Amino acid sequence: MTSLQDLVPIVLIGLGATAVMDLWLALLRRLGVPSLDMAYLGRWAGHLLRGRVAHAAIGRAPPVAGERAWGWLLHYAVGVAFAALLVALRGPAWIGQPTLLPALAVGLATVLAPLCVMQPAMGAGFASSRTPTPLRNCLRSVANHAVFGLGLYLSAVTVASLAP
Repeated sequence: MTSLQDLVPIVLIGLGATAVMDLWLALLRRLGVPSLDMAYLGRWAGHLLRGRVAHAAIGRAPPVAGERAWGWLLHYAVGVAFAALLVALRGPAWIGQPTLLPALAVGLATVLAPLCVMQPAMGAGFASSRTPTPLRNCLRSVANHAVFGLGLYLSAVTVASLAP
């Protein structure tokens, strides 16, 4: 069972892992590989708050005020939630003695969120099935979430090394 004292390390691990993933995505963008515009995530969330879950194409949905900021906020909040899931599954002792395999497993499992929820809701179809290159997009998502899992581990090692 996690406690309130575990909250700060969980938040730091989630933020760190998400930042590692974002650095990976920034590198990919510099190499010409497209990735999700966080404004679309914020747009989807804004429409979700108004009762609309799915879109034919989120890029054609009406913009939402502050959508880019909301998208980034949601992106990092989900990263923290996934870190909390990892700690809930492994126990709070994992924070002080992190191991790679559980972090990678949770990171890889989190790929279900975009493939099964976000992509269909944004109009790309289940597992990118409505895009021109579904397999490539799915493999890219798996790689990105593996990097997130590595980020969970690296962030936890950093947090553990800073603990008294």
